[in-house]
Amino acid sequence: MKIGNYHLFSVETGCFALDGGAMFGVVPKNLWEKTNPSDSNNRISLALRSLLLESDNQLILIDTGVGYKFDEKFSKIYNIEFSEYSLEKSLDKYNFSRMDITDVIITHLHFDHAGGTTFLNNGNLELTFPNAIHHVQGEHWDWALNPSEKDKTSFIKKDFLLLEQKEKLNKLPGPMELFPGIELLVMYGHTKGMQIVKISGSKNTFLYCSDLIPTASHIPVPWVMAYDNNPLTTMNEKSRLLPRAAKEGWILFYEHDPFREASTVLSSDKGFRMNDEIHI
Repeated sequence: MKIGNYHLFSVETGCFALDGGAMFGVVPKNLWEKTNPSDSNNRISLALRSLLLESDNQLILIDTGVGYKFDEKFSKIYNIEFSEYSLEKSLDKYNFSRMDITDVIITHLHFDHAGGTTFLNNGNLELTFPNAIHHVQGEHWDWALNPSEKDKTSFIKKDFLLLEQKEKLNKLPGPMELFPGIELLVMYGHTKGMQIVKISGSKNTFLYCSDLIPTASHIPVPWVMAYDNNPLTTMNEKSRLLPRAAKEGWILFYEHDPFREASTVLSSDKGFRMNDEIHI
């Protein structure tokens, strides 16, 4: 798929699982499990899906997946799997390597979005994308260093502190056009200063939703995660974006949906829901 100056590639970096109840908040299980069946531990399968943007002079990756630094206990809790997908396999599929990445846009620094930013090489922590500048909202960086009690376990500092030490960190001042056709929108419902990425061309608009709308099942405004720091704020943010997305035919890209990469959105008397499924 091409939008504006960018060729878009879906990058599957692995898969994991989280508690279904936590993923859908107050939505009853007999509703959410129709589209997201759970295992014996009430966990639902989730994707770890990044996006690659190729232009004439840049190769931009949005989010990095969970990475490989966790121990066996952590892996079992979250049922982390790389048997089918990994970052390396996906980049190789498109004839790229991690050394080719010029820029990384990190939507937020939770471990499932930024864990792949660093890796261990013979016990030494190194940057996965040493030639890339990593773009993070400055207020979110500050939040990640001093998070709330609610979300502090989602931040693992060895995932991201090396960025500043190696001078590969660009702390952003707020919403902005980062590159031509790539706009960053800043959200506060899931975590303070999360950025989602809007890619615009003359004919299409593409929105990398991150954890604002992690799966297509989360399109309805009330379907928000218990993981969100401020669920009502998430609902307000979705209420602002979804009418325009439906009216203008935006393509929404889902970082965690195990069944579909992207779709358009339909607005009806019953609210918003997935319309046409899109393959990148």
